[in-house]
Amino acid sequence: MITILTPTYNRAYLLNALYESLLAQDDHSFEWLIVDDGSTDETSELVERFQQDSVFPIVYERQENGGKHTAINTGIRLARGDWVFIVDSDDVLTADAVASIGAAIQHSQGETSLVGVSFRRAYMDGKLMGRPGLSGVRDMSPTQASAIVQGDLAYVFKREAMVAQPFPVYPGEKFVPELYIWNRIGDLGVVRYYLDKAIYRGEYLPDGYTHNFKRHLQRNPRGFLQFYWHQIGRETSWLGRLKCLVRSAQCLFYWGRRKLS
Repeated sequence: MITILTPTYNRAYLLNALYESLLAQDDHSFEWLIVDDGSTDETSELVERFQQDSVFPIVYERQENGGKHTAINTGIRLARGDWVFIVDSDDVLTADAVASIGAAIQHSQGETSLVGVSFRRAYMDGKLMGRPGLSGVRDMSPTQASAIVQGDLAYVFKREAMVAQPFPVYPGEKFVPELYIWNRIGDLGVVRYYLDKAIYRGEYLPDGYTHNFKRHLQRNPRGFLQFYWHQIGRETSWLGRLKCLVRSAQCLFYWGRRKLS
C-alpha cells in the first residue's frame, strides 16, 4: 500500500481539489494521511466530511504549528504504507498517478537497493515544470536530477528510508529544504526517475516557498545552512559550489543577527 502524505496549514480552501483528484484515481490502493500543522481555519471539519464519504482510508492528525518538515516527520511515524508519496495541499494528481507509482514499484520488485521513484510535475494546464524534451528512465541522485530537470519533481520514497532520515528540527525555525533529506535518502540506495511522465499538477502560490525565498532564508537560517553547507560537496560545478558557499555565508549572517537581537 502507498501512503499519500499531505502536510497542510490553513489550506482548507484548496484541499477539496486534491480530494477530488484522489477520488478520481484509477487505483485506490492507498491511504491519505493528512497532518494538520496547527491550522486555524476549517481544515478539521472539512476532513471529517471527507472521511464520511471516502472510498479510501483517510487518517487525520493535528499537531502544534512547527513547519512542513515537522509535519512530514509526524506523517512518516504514522504512515502504514511501505511507500510514501508527499503531496502538498494546494496540488492535485493525475488520474493514473497511483497506478503509475504502483507499476514502477512492481517493475523494480526484487531490487532491494531501490529507495525511491520519481516522476515529473506539471502546471495545471499540463505543461511540464522545468526542462521539456526529456525521456526515458534513469537512476541518479536527487541533486543530479534537479540539475537535469530544472524543475520540481514528485518523489515517492520507501517509508523505512524516510524513517532513517528524518528532517532536523531547530528551535524557533519552521523550514528545512526538502532536497537536503532527499539527497540523504538517495545516499541509501537507488532513486529511479521517469523523465517524461507527469503525475502531479500544481501552481506556485503567492504565499508559497518559491515566491518567498528570501523571507524563508532569513527566518530559518540554521535549516538552510544545514542544506547549503552539505550541498557544497554534492555540486559538480564550481559555480554551483560557489552559490552554496555564498548562501551558507548568508545563513551564518542571518543566524548571528537573530542571536544578537
